[in-house]
Amino acid sequence: MSNKAVLVINCGSSSLKFSLIDPISGEVIVSGVGERLLSKQAFIKIAFQGNKENTPLAVPFDHQVAVNFIVEFLHQHNLVECLFAVGHRLVHGGEEYSTPTLIDDVVKYSIEKLAKLAPLHNPVNLIGVNAAEKAFSDLPQVAVFDTAFHQTMPAKAYIYGLPYNLYEEHGIRRYGFHGTSHYFVAKQAAKLLEKPFSQTSVITAHLGNGCSITAIDNGKSVDTSMGLTPLEGVVMGTRSGDLDPGIIFHLIEQLNYTPEQVSNLLNKDSGLLGISQMSNDCRTIEEAIINDQDERANLTMDIFCYRISKTIASYMASLSHFDGLVFTGGIGENSDLVRTRIANSLHLLNIRLDEAKNTDVRFGKSGLISTPNSQHCWVIPTNEEQVIAEQTYQLISGEK
Repeated sequence: MSNKAVLVINCGSSSLKFSLIDPISGEVIVSGVGERLLSKQAFIKIAFQGNKENTPLAVPFDHQVAVNFIVEFLHQHNLVECLFAVGHRLVHGGEEYSTPTLIDDVVKYSIEKLAKLAPLHNPVNLIGVNAAEKAFSDLPQVAVFDTAFHQTMPAKAYIYGLPYNLYEEHGIRRYGFHGTSHYFVAKQAAKLLEKPFSQTSVITAHLGNGCSITAIDNGKSVDTSMGLTPLEGVVMGTRSGDLDPGIIFHLIEQLNYTPEQVSNLLNKDSGLLGISQMSNDCRTIEEAIINDQDERANLTMDIFCYRISKTIASYMASLSHFDGLVFTGGIGENSDLVRTRIANSLHLLNIRLDEAKNTDVRFGKSGLISTPNSQHCWVIPTNEEQVIAEQTYQLISGEK
């Protein structure tokens, strides 16, 4: 283990994930998550040297206390001495940030201003930054933005069909998310192809509770399915994805929904959950299809996979050439049923899966799952934490 480990922090509204990573070897030294923060059911799980500890906490446990708990753990195991910097996952960087950025007061102010574009994410991300600054006042803090990778999209991909002044004056445009994940798996695909990343063109499908598809042409994001917010795009766990904007006016004017109710409907009550009326968990829906032959569950899965397939096919218009398709994320990495249904809709793109390979690749495995005569199709587990650690180290050390 080097003495240049990076502590990676991903702060959510009621959770805080962290990993201590050697950015040179990629070794995960310690990792964990604090969950149900700000409640009496708060607990923290830590994995270290093959052991897992789950510590319940009887008192309300906020993000600062979570960071302090992590600091104490690092001191107990003599790991503080190896700390080099802290890397933070930040969701929305707007147009201002297209690269990893050293955090100072100006950057924090910008993150706060950008909260209007990501009200559920940027404020809590900033809580993690402030907590880490208090705990590690002598360490540099670096922001790695989810939106950064997509800043290479051309204007034709990110400008909406709205009056142009809304973009100029208010920044209303498509930004995209999951950028760190798409970047990581595309680079891994380039290695498997034995091609420079700058010459690699793939479509990456990050499928989890949140889903996004990205077209990457010669190493650059040129289109992606999420937009101004993570609500745009394909059907997701609880998000509706694309729909006729007129539905919103109908809900408000004819069905007396409030704007808040519409927001909750589209973000929290739709998608897999809303269609199936069963669950937002893809595994539950799959079990209902396999075990109960449930028609609604089957329809839900058809809609989910079709919208993804349709988006993937549309991105052929964005690419100079096509090297293959990558599945990642919790569903993309583990659901052979989802991968099969998506691939079956893409036979005109010559994407065909090897059934045995497709069934075998799950639970953290990676591999090529396509037939020999097919376009390449891989399952590649994402590792956003490793990217954040590497980019944080590179920024601070000046190494590439």
